[in-house]
Amino acid sequence: MPEVMPIPTSQKWREIADEFWKCWNFPNCIGSLDGKHVVIQAPPNSGSLYFNYKKTFSVVLMALVDAHYNFIVVDVGAYGRNSDGGILMNSKLGKSLDSKQLNVPSDTELPGTENLAPFVILGDEAFPLKTYLMRPYPGKQLDDSSKRVYNYRHCRGRRVVENTFGILTQKFRIFNRRIQAKPENADNIILATCVLHNFIKINEGRITYNREENINSAVDLTLQNIPIQGGNASQPAFQVRELFKEFFNSTAGSVSWQDDVI
Repeated sequence: MPEVMPIPTSQKWREIADEFWKCWNFPNCIGSLDGKHVVIQAPPNSGSLYFNYKKTFSVVLMALVDAHYNFIVVDVGAYGRNSDGGILMNSKLGKSLDSKQLNVPSDTELPGTENLAPFVILGDEAFPLKTYLMRPYPGKQLDDSSKRVYNYRHCRGRRVVENTFGILTQKFRIFNRRIQAKPENADNIILATCVLHNFIKINEGRITYNREENINSAVDLTLQNIPIQGGNASQPAFQVRELFKEFFNSTAGSVSWQDDVI
C-alpha cells in the first residue's frame, strides 16, 4: 500500500499543486476532497447509525485525490448518518490538517505575483471554510461576477474527486449494488478498491485527465452525495478565499483560453 498510496512529502505536495495549476487552473491546490455514501446491507443492532438521508444504510468513503484521479488519502467507515464536514473534522486527515502534521509546505507565491497564499484543498458546500480548505461562494453572493469566476475555477478543480468516484464505480462493479457484508468488512473492501485503483493507474503508465471529462453519472448508483452542512468560518479563511478570487480576476490568474467567461 505505501507503494501506491504513500504519505506525501513536502515535495510531493508541491508536485500535486503544480499539476492542479497546469491541468485545472487552480494554483496552490493540493487536492480535491469529497465524501460518498457506499450502500451496505443493514447492520444488525445498529439502530440509525448507518441510516442516511436517502433512507439507505451506508458507510462513508472520504477521499482526497490529485489532479490525475489518484487517491492521495482515504478515510473509510464513518457512519452514514454523519455530515460530511463532521466526518472530516473527526478523521485523521482533518485532525492532521488542523495540527499541521501532513508535511504541507509553507505559504508560497501565486504564479506571476508576489502574493503569498497557503496550499489549499478544494471541497464543496458540505465542508466548512478553513484557511486550508476552500469552499465556493454561496449562491446569494453571486451577483458579483468576480465571485462567479472564482466559483467556476473552484468547480473545475473540485469535480476531479467526483470523476474519480465515477471511475472507481465503473472499474469495480461491486459499487453498483448493495455490499452484502458487515461494516468492518465493507470498509476493507472499499479500501482495497481504492488501493487497486491507484495500482492499476500506475501500471497503465499513463496520465488520464481531460478538462472536459465528467464521469460523475455512474456515481449516483450507490455512491451518493452527502447532504450540505454549513459551518462557521474564521476571518483568515475568508481572506484566503478573497486572495484566490482576486488572483483569478487578475492578469496573472487568467488562462490562455476563454474558460472564465460566464
